[in-house]
Amino acid sequence: MDMDVSFRSAIVNGDTLKMFVGQRVRTVLKVQHTQGGILVGQSTDGHQLTIRGASEGRESHYLEVVGIADNDQSISAESCKDFGDDFGEI
Repeated sequence: MDMDVSFRSAIVNGDTLKMFVGQRVRTVLKVQHTQGGILVGQSTDGHQLTIRGASEGRESHYLEVVGIADNDQSISAESCKDFGDDFGEI
């Protein structure tokens, strides 16, 4: 039985992203700003990450990003989901 593993992704933060360069990753970050198609955000552990190709992202909103890790500080987004401004709060 063949399983489609194309959508599997490692859950990373800013510190662990470096271990998955070239691989599909998933992370949540707080959007700081966007500029010229590039989104800059803060990871849950305080690192600044650059997201290329993000289709969404409002300032101060939390965004889940799935994509390919370009390097230890950058991800090329395949999909994004806006969680609003209160991620993790009840």
